[in-house]
Amino acid sequence: MFVPRSLKIKRNSSEDIKSCVAKKIKAETEDPSVDRERGVPVDTLVPNEATRPDGASSDQGPFPSPARQVGLVAPEQDEKDSPPLEEPVKSFSKTQRWAEPGEPVCVVCGRYGEYICDQTDEDVCSLECKAKHLLQVKEKEEKLNLRSPQNAESGPESPLTVLYVYREHPFISALQEDQIENLKQQLGISVQGQEVTRPIIDFEHCGFPDILNHNLKKSGYEVPTPIQMQMIPLGLLGRDILASADTGSGKTVAFLLPVIIHALSESKTPSALILTPTRELAIQIERQAKELMSGLPRMKTVLLVGGLPMPPQLYRLRQRVKVIIATPGRLLDIIKQNAVALCGIKTVVVDEADTMLKMGFQQQVLDILENIPSDCQTILASATIPTSIEQLAGQLLRNPVRIITGEKNLPCSSVRQIILWVEDPAKKKKLFEILNDKKLFKPPVLVFVDCRLGADLLSEAVQKITGLKSTSIHSEKSQVERKSILKGLLEGGYEVVVSTGVLGRGLDLVSVRLVVNFDMPSSMDEYVHQIGRVGRLGQNGTSITFINNNSKRLFWDIAKRVKPTGSILPPQLLNSPYLHDQKRKEQQKDKQTHNDLVTGANLMDIIRKHDKSNSQK
Repeated sequence: MFVPRSLKIKRNSSEDIKSCVAKKIKAETEDPSVDRERGVPVDTLVPNEATRPDGASSDQGPFPSPARQVGLVAPEQDEKDSPPLEEPVKSFSKTQRWAEPGEPVCVVCGRYGEYICDQTDEDVCSLECKAKHLLQVKEKEEKLNLRSPQNAESGPESPLTVLYVYREHPFISALQEDQIENLKQQLGISVQGQEVTRPIIDFEHCGFPDILNHNLKKSGYEVPTPIQMQMIPLGLLGRDILASADTGSGKTVAFLLPVIIHALSESKTPSALILTPTRELAIQIERQAKELMSGLPRMKTVLLVGGLPMPPQLYRLRQRVKVIIATPGRLLDIIKQNAVALCGIKTVVVDEADTMLKMGFQQQVLDILENIPSDCQTILASATIPTSIEQLAGQLLRNPVRIITGEKNLPCSSVRQIILWVEDPAKKKKLFEILNDKKLFKPPVLVFVDCRLGADLLSEAVQKITGLKSTSIHSEKSQVERKSILKGLLEGGYEVVVSTGVLGRGLDLVSVRLVVNFDMPSSMDEYVHQIGRVGRLGQNGTSITFINNNSKRLFWDIAKRVKPTGSILPPQLLNSPYLHDQKRKEQQKDKQTHNDLVTGANLMDIIRKHDKSNSQK
């Protein structure tokens, strides 16, 4: 039925389990009239295994079976050292306490979500709220069936009764090769590899189960983006992939769909692993995965990240979860405790691989992959492909397909870029002017600074001077605080959020329409990612960047990347001697590189120089 979030029992005898079940039955039958009033039979709230004569417990019972306690109890631990028996499952909402900050919340009443409902994978606080939650789910399903009577009669095909095999859609197969190449050129898709399948043009071309197609449309995915067009069919075929695409291009869904389809047909758990460099990105990926998995049977996820308590994560890990979403450090800690077996993993995704390497996680990633079968499918997703990623791909990928969409290190075309020359003493005043400008100010606004102290001080100044609801976020804040701020940013709880680089990569902040780079980032790569918090998945947005001579080493990079978009650059930048010096050096370097190339035009000159050099010797 459902399972508690934190482990309290560690006994292994069947008598203990019988005792637990007996207590739970007693608690549940104290007032059966409450259930009759709700119209839900009591037997729906008491699992069948509770009445079995042998007292055995199934995987869906409220307490873990002895076999699922591996890694949490040392084998040599004596029975007498075990902690007290777990309390009976709470029958009524009013007997449950209110949730502390950061704890799971009941989807019905908002109290502490101590249990996980096995039918829906949602947090509930008691038997009463579970029954109410199941009634709500049933009502939603009935409404959906009423709206689509043809679906109500036949019902969507169960994804577990038919083995999914990707086959190229007849429409795609009928296209001529030159049409496919023209399509790739128009969409900016570059592909390298052997036996590369053709891109899809519509999600319907994949032949997904009806439930998954419904979830895609419900989540706002009407047509695939360029990276999704090429990456999804390759992922469905089980190919190893090295993918690079602009920030906000839809890479997450491009790898999630193959992960979900492969996991559906696997009996071993867990069957898929997604590694991310940051907690916030892991939380976002799990949220998207749950949206896409909604209604698919036995599809559960677990989030393994630092900054959150480990016991609930370990408990969740034992509920036959299909997909692990983790940061490398926390997953390695769990592996060292022998609390997870990765021998059944069939698909591994390393998301934001370039950031992973920059943060120094390469060895941790390699250590994790040593515990995974060598024949599993591996996907590396990255915004850019530096030499370090190429080397990592050479170590991990077998016969890979390399996919690049968009131009390397260029900002998304849907972002309107404004570059302003602002000296340091005038930055705050200029920011306040922007926040008071009705044409520019579209809350929530995300402001990037280069240090933690600057984020705290600027946030306080914004709230004091403008009266806008403002807060700061940086790596020194607790995970509970950061999660709360992110939620407020997404749901409109804050009008201004001042951040260091922690929000600069990967996150889909779809509500943000304006980004202000109060401090110009230290590299164009970071600049592209930070302004990419707007313009997600083709939506329009605006970025405003303050620059002065503190950013002089990036002047030429800024000019050559921003000017082609039609943005007007400040004269102080265009007339700067630093810009002209950097431009001249790059042109000299390009000329030297060109001279080094051997072509038909300069081949004889190279031979003559070689002969002359030898004769002098």
